[in-house]
Amino acid sequence: MDVKQLKYFIEVTKSGSFTRAANQLYITQPAISRIIKSLEDELGVPLFVRSRKHLSLTEAGKVFYNHAQQMEEQYHALLNDLEQLVTLQKGHLRIGLPSIINSFFFSQFLAAFHREYPEITFQLVEDGSKRIEEKVANDELDFGVVVLPTQHHVFDNYSFVKEKLKIIVPSSHRLAAREKIELKELREEAFIMFNKDFALRDNIIQACNESGFKPKIISETSQLDFIEEMVASKLGITLLPESTSMELTSDVIAIPVANPAIDWDLALIWKNDVRLSHVMQEFIRFAKEKLLQK
Repeated sequence: MDVKQLKYFIEVTKSGSFTRAANQLYITQPAISRIIKSLEDELGVPLFVRSRKHLSLTEAGKVFYNHAQQMEEQYHALLNDLEQLVTLQKGHLRIGLPSIINSFFFSQFLAAFHREYPEITFQLVEDGSKRIEEKVANDELDFGVVVLPTQHHVFDNYSFVKEKLKIIVPSSHRLAAREKIELKELREEAFIMFNKDFALRDNIIQACNESGFKPKIISETSQLDFIEEMVASKLGITLLPESTSMELTSDVIAIPVANPAIDWDLALIWKNDVRLSHVMQEFIRFAKEKLLQK
């Protein structure tokens, strides 16, 4: 039995006619009849009930048809896997990154991957976690780096950063010398936030609400640098992840939050309902090896 026999048998079954199947396959009707007869002889059972007006599957033919479809799908999957294996060194990955993350940290990871697979190229898209999730869900991106939990249920993920948020105040702020600040002490402060595309914003608002107040937001943006500049200019305060706050200038001070501490869980996401290419599988393996959870 070979793949050609399976292909011809499936076409005859779908067409309900040797003649129509022969036309579809661009071979003669006697040739396809011989191929099917050879298949029946090999299996030791008739596959079709033949009559002048009607061609139908026998019970054995029905069983074989179900298996033949699966075998043909597996054959094509095998060819696809082999092709991707040969071309593993080449490919293109689309990755969404929130502007809030430590860019140096992630760029080091991408550089390490590029050294191992120099022919694989990257398209990096900077956006908020919510927008990145939407783009991954809609197949506009292969991977995204987002804040957990996600808003969708179509993702697998690998969490690689778990840390706390810190309050960022101007160096001359009344609270700048404190070792810790309770969230409720910020009730009268003006907040500078990332915009609604960022999950971090939701986390901060929820924590403030749980502490008994609604934060007074005076400005929203998608740019980390702009937030830092506005805090340094004494327009307001903000909250940022610990790793991000380490990169800020001396014009602002980062202070731990107490009661409640606010978690920040960063993860790499990808769709769980698609067949992953070998390039994507290798990227996931590499990420789990190199992006060790902190």
